[in-house]
Amino acid sequence: MTQMPPSANPKAQIQCVHIGKEQQPVLIIDDFLTAPEALIERACELDFAPEQKLYPGLRAEAPRAYTDAMEAMLPPLLARHFGTRAGDITRVESSFSLVTQAPHTLSPLQRLPHFDSRNRRELASIYFLCNQSSQRYGGTAFYRHRHTGYEAIDDGRFPRYAQSVEQHIQASGLPAADYIRGDTPLFEQIAAFPARYNRLLVYRCTSLHSGLIDESFDFSTDPRRARLSINTFLVN
Repeated sequence: MTQMPPSANPKAQIQCVHIGKEQQPVLIIDDFLTAPEALIERACELDFAPEQKLYPGLRAEAPRAYTDAMEAMLPPLLARHFGTRAGDITRVESSFSLVTQAPHTLSPLQRLPHFDSRNRRELASIYFLCNQSSQRYGGTAFYRHRHTGYEAIDDGRFPRYAQSVEQHIQASGLPAADYIRGDTPLFEQIAAFPARYNRLLVYRCTSLHSGLIDESFDFSTDPRRARLSINTFLVN
């Protein structure tokens, strides 16, 4: 990065909201970093590659300066809102991400809300670097599975949840090949957080969630125009 590297912003605006009936925490940090434009510049220098798992787009490794900023600001906030303790966070994985996959190509699992892990102690985050003047980048939404009432999926809940989803699909068929938006016969949307430039969201990996990708989304691969974000898994 040729510009000043980003760092945690001491003037960031911080709030934590508890969503749904289960009151799962979502930490929201606006104006998270100083010099976020340096990350966009860095993203433009990288070669993005297709995600090997379920992410519907392209990814590239985020710079160490970003994880340094997270490690500088987040530990006391994670302790307060998620109950982590000193030494809990043992690994941080961060990737630049671009949503590029057309709706008609989505696999069945990509049409549903997902969870990142069945371990309630693991946390995930998304940091938005997309143009703050446009609404077309959506954001992130959280969901409740209607039949079980689950808003988060851990090891104990997974068998019943998976069986219920399978039974619904067998009876009613797969969801249409599209990104989930709002309520469906299977899921109820319980919260949505819009994408805003320099905004960080942190949540439990077990929470059911999905990106908000609307009909006008252009699936650009240009980091300056696309839904550029940094997705991070905090393993503890």
